[in-house]
Amino acid sequence: MKTTVFAASLCAMLASVPTYACLTAEIENNDLESTANQGLCSGVLVQGSINSRQDVDWYTFNATSNGNITLSLTHAQSDDFDWSLFRTTGSAVLSGATSANPEIGNYQGESGEYFVKVTRYSGTGWYDLTINYPEDRTTPPALCEYGSRPTKPGALKSFIVGSDNDVCPTLSSSAGVLLMGGGTDVDESFSNRVKPHINGGDVVVLRTSGTDAYNDYLLPLTGADSVETLIVDTISKANSDYVDWAIRSAEFVFIAGGDQSDYLNQWLGTKVQSALSHVYEKHGIIGGTSAGNAIQGQYIYDPDGLLGAISEEVVTDFCHETIHLSSNFLATPILQGVITDTHFSERDRMGRMASFFAHISSQKYAIGVSEHTAMFAVENGDSVIDGTGHVYVLAKDAQTQFQQTACGKPLIIRDLLNYRLQSGDQFNLSTGATNVLPSRLSIDGNKAQFYSPTNPY
Repeated sequence: MKTTVFAASLCAMLASVPTYACLTAEIENNDLESTANQGLCSGVLVQGSINSRQDVDWYTFNATSNGNITLSLTHAQSDDFDWSLFRTTGSAVLSGATSANPEIGNYQGESGEYFVKVTRYSGTGWYDLTINYPEDRTTPPALCEYGSRPTKPGALKSFIVGSDNDVCPTLSSSAGVLLMGGGTDVDESFSNRVKPHINGGDVVVLRTSGTDAYNDYLLPLTGADSVETLIVDTISKANSDYVDWAIRSAEFVFIAGGDQSDYLNQWLGTKVQSALSHVYEKHGIIGGTSAGNAIQGQYIYDPDGLLGAISEEVVTDFCHETIHLSSNFLATPILQGVITDTHFSERDRMGRMASFFAHISSQKYAIGVSEHTAMFAVENGDSVIDGTGHVYVLAKDAQTQFQQTACGKPLIIRDLLNYRLQSGDQFNLSTGATNVLPSRLSIDGNKAQFYSPTNPY
């Protein structure tokens, strides 16, 4: 994981000393204490996975002096993984066995050898483990690098402009999310939001089809060291070490427009998924336009072979055949309880987004982004709008009524909060604080003119 503190001085040190071999990814078989993975460096993130009900993962490290040991285990929201900390003999001295994510703990320990065991309570999939402990090394770990670029699979299409070496920029103190609505991209979001945030870092563009057109466009706008487009159109490619390395070492990953169902089919449960979460965790930016925006929230409109949902149709039946939602591709904290939509006002998607919002269990916001428009949000929830169109945020309060949400019956919602945001407006996705007063929106699928007011835009 790239460090944002002391990065410049560490890079200078590394130019004159050999690289210290720090473990960055789990090595199987480490199911037993006797086969525990070694090389666990303090503060260096290790990527691992729980692959079955029986799978457990062991790691070992040596604290060189007495002091505080902290452990942090992050995983997909749908999973529940735990850890236990052991000395060389005896039962666990500390455990992280709650439903928290990340699962964090602290232990005031003595010097010596320790073992960490990662187990599952429920689910299977990726996790990121970071342990900080007293450590004395004459040669520091390669905190500025992710090692050498792996060999590219022959079938993988990748296109890069700029340097093909990893760089070590000082990132912003907060992670970011960029939501674009499709159509023409918003130049000022890249130049005014992304560029100062990534500070000359690397950019990766993800897609399952298309060209490298973003490379020459994004390189000058973001001031990036490099821009690499990856066509990741199979699960095998999504699990390749090359793709994993390219995403994890990037400071900004932009998911192009396309088909969000195809993205989920090829990337869900793969290294692409965990690597994207890693970018956010190290204070990078995850962004996307059109379909690349649609997969950012906890809840995702996922047609997956169905006809596209149309507002005037879905309001006539709460369980209309074109409505299919998926969840938990990304675990971005500020987008939990959120669903996004794109090409919003241009394609009259207010009715369908309100229907999606009524379907989700942990409702927070529904965010519809119009074409030529973007919302940039940071870790504390603060967001700002760029572009020539509008962003619409639907929310609920005590006055809101989901009056009729039964299969086979028209949708009826009363008094949704509808925030209409334009360039320069702000909205906090954590607190709801904004400079914009909302209007009230009602929908009655029994009526030919189902919006009230008639024009919700």
